[in-house]
Order: sequence, then structure tokens, then C-alpha cells
Amino acid sequence: MSEITERIHVVAGVIYDSTGKQVLIAKRPKHLHQGGLWEFPGGKVDCAENPEQALKRELQEELAIEVDSCTPFLLTEHDYKDKLIVLDVWAVHSFSGQPKGNEGQRIAWVDISALTHHQFPAANYAVLEKLVAGLK
Repeated sequence: MSEITERIHVVAGVIYDSTGKQVLIAKRPKHLHQGGLWEFPGGKVDCAENPEQALKRELQEELAIEVDSCTPFLLTEHDYKDKLIVLDVWAVHSFSGQPKGNEGQRIAWVDISALTHHQFPAANYAVLEKLVAGLK
């Protein structure tokens, strides 16, 4: 009998500050999968929405911001053995509102060059590589 891995479509935003040198990251609550690690904010895509709609909804719920401009950044997958994460990442170029951790999570603006000093879930490694490579 083979194990069935749960497949989860997740959307995340690489939210740039006005200078384009920093991005916003959030710390996952300890009780969640990969808890205690930093992440690019976002969440699950509901079956009735497309990834861009999901991103806008999730960032409004989690950070109290309205996305004004975003573009696809990267689509990647990571198998955690108990679940397969399909990570649909979008670059958020502009937004309105002041980001805050609406769900009690810590948030931080971090220089792109310093992202590797933070611990992220393995599914985020491809995003980090692309961001850091863009600095060169």
C-alpha cells in the first residue's frame, strides 16, 4: 500500500519596499507546519480563486495591505514527505496600507542581501536563490 502525499497549492508574496532593496518576511507561528521559521507571507489558494486573487486576499488578511501591482515571480514544488507544497510566488511591486502582523506574527523588512541570515522552510530556498542572484 502506497502513501498518498497531500498536495497543497500555496501562494506567497515577495513584497518589495519602495527602494526595491528590502523585502517583507513573516515568522511562522510555532504551532504550524515549519513553525518558527521565516517565510514570504501568503497562504493556501482556495479552489474558487486564481493565484493572484489568493495572494491579494491572503496579504489583506495577514498584513492588512492591499496589493496594487504584482507579477509572477517563481513557481516551484517541495516534497516534505507528509505534504507536497506547490509554491506560487509573486513579486509585489506596490501596495497600499501599513503592513502589520494581523495574526500576531512577527514581520520584518530585511535587505535582500541579508535574507540568508534567516531560517526559512526548504520550500523557500528556490525563492531565496533567485532573489540573491538578482543582486549580482
